[in-house]
Amino acid sequence: MMKFLFLMLFMIPLSFKKKMFWLNQFFYFLIMFLFMFNFVFNYIWMNISYFLGCDLLSYMMIMLTFWVCSLMLMASEKLLKLNYFYNLFLLLMLMLMISLYLTFSSMNLFVFYLFFEMSLIPTLILIIGWGYQPERIQAGIYLLFYTMLASLPMLISILFYYNNFHSLDYYFFINIDYMYMYIGMNMVFFVKMPMYMVHLWLPKAHVEAPVSGSMILAGIMLKMGGYGLMRVMKMFLKMGMSLNFIFIILSLMGGLFVSLMCIRQIDIKSLIAYSSVAHMGLVLCGILTLNYWGMCGAFLMMIAHGLCSSGMFCLANIMYERSNSRSLYLNKGMINLMPIMSMWWFLFSACNMSAPPSLNLLGEIMLINSLLSWSLLTMMSLCLILFLSAAYSLYLYSYTQHGKFYLGLYSFSNAYLREYLLLFLHWFPLNFIILKSEYFILWI
Repeated sequence: MMKFLFLMLFMIPLSFKKKMFWLNQFFYFLIMFLFMFNFVFNYIWMNISYFLGCDLLSYMMIMLTFWVCSLMLMASEKLLKLNYFYNLFLLLMLMLMISLYLTFSSMNLFVFYLFFEMSLIPTLILIIGWGYQPERIQAGIYLLFYTMLASLPMLISILFYYNNFHSLDYYFFINIDYMYMYIGMNMVFFVKMPMYMVHLWLPKAHVEAPVSGSMILAGIMLKMGGYGLMRVMKMFLKMGMSLNFIFIILSLMGGLFVSLMCIRQIDIKSLIAYSSVAHMGLVLCGILTLNYWGMCGAFLMMIAHGLCSSGMFCLANIMYERSNSRSLYLNKGMINLMPIMSMWWFLFSACNMSAPPSLNLLGEIMLINSLLSWSLLTMMSLCLILFLSAAYSLYLYSYTQHGKFYLGLYSFSNAYLREYLLLFLHWFPLNFIILKSEYFILWI
């Protein structure tokens, strides 16, 4: 595992070279394919070196990180064209990738916490530095303070745990019975997921972020919350029996309200961001049921959502670059102007509403099984969430692609090959990983 860290560190000089943008992107893909040789197929820690190692959960999260980071560079060609501080952008991307790699591959809770917080800084600089509107400062502050406020109790909980039990390795976690520690340790993950009622930073951050910021937020950052919860829930098996139901009810009701909010959004990015809150609410419920179906379903759903949501933000950005607007009222009738892109909109909208053969479908089936075995009363809100997810996905597709196009649009080009490749590289793994889905249910 250390060899990949050194490989990424040796890439730092490449960020300062002029016109090395695409070489950087090639190296990201190369690292990802090299990492595939370290395949881990179950819960056993493998490739251990120093404090790093990975089991199936870590492995898939790191693969997703490398994949999404390389696609972020592919989506950000505009920075290269406009010569808009792209060397600094490359350096920032590399720092972000290193911090995420160390977050997912560390086997110690404190090291995880350290890099979990470190990944916040490059994301903040990304939003404030390359965002579009002046409100990006406010969005950055929201992102920073929501996470920082919740993360201090986690640090205190980690130190308390170490003081009492003398080890922070995941392998040696034992069951504990402290309510304050349950709240302190998990609150930061609830914020990061984000759970309903602490989700306000997410739509703001997404709307103000550049396309690369939205991709990393949707693709990886939200998954860190789920990953952390899956790791620490081992401590709270007894406590979870009496407290988890509160957060499950909150997430299910929240998912329902957020789905209704999606249907009345007029900003494309905002709609996709709110749909992320609804989907990650289901993931949170799956983890908190503490059963096998729930854990595996949440794991699958996190990977599926990372690819699907990231692809939808790419589509929104492709339209934004043409029309300079994210409004649903101005981006109408796009099927008349960009018919092939309309096909991609349809494919991603279908994946977002969990149509087969996407990975979302498998994840949702498992999560439904998990929640219904936990309590049959979850049936009603689950039905409504799933129905409304189809409703707002269809609304987004039909509203943007059909109808008369806005006459105030200037002439613009159809999509480039780079954009089709970018969308294909999101869509292909999302729909074909399901053929080898048995590997995804071997982690517990």
